[in-house]
Amino acid sequence: MAVPAVGDGAAVWRIARESGVLDVNSSYSYLLWFRDFARTSVVALASGGVPVGFVTGFRRPEQPDTLVVWQVAVDRGQRGHGTAGAMLDHLTARLAAGGTLRHLETTIGADNAVSHRLFRSFARRHAAPLESDLLFPAEFFPDAHDAEFLYRIGPLFR
Repeated sequence: MAVPAVGDGAAVWRIARESGVLDVNSSYSYLLWFRDFARTSVVALASGGVPVGFVTGFRRPEQPDTLVVWQVAVDRGQRGHGTAGAMLDHLTARLAAGGTLRHLETTIGADNAVSHRLFRSFARRHAAPLESDLLFPAEFFPDAHDAEFLYRIGPLFR
């Protein structure tokens, strides 16, 4: 696990595009993300330093003790080995070591069962309460998009 570098952006864009479930951002956005939000993100690296998974996140400006996880994805060939959970654990431990992490938030589409399991499992591993509420109903989106549910996990590291 590593703090991402701008040069990881192209590989991460490919992983997002090939995930089949993520809303894929522009390739430019991943480069910018790793320039500006590298400290609140993580990449899983294969031998040779090639990214095989990533978590992008940012701190909520109004709640700097809250990490918002924007996207999580693992390369198809690496799935099923606990990589996504390990990246979340690594990232939150790194941020908690700085003494500034109390909550984790993410949004998950209604039909994304894998992400629902991932974040429920994270909450159980960390013995942290999990609240889930509808954040954005489907009709709020101007295109075809499922409703998004907000998961709020914490307090963490009590």
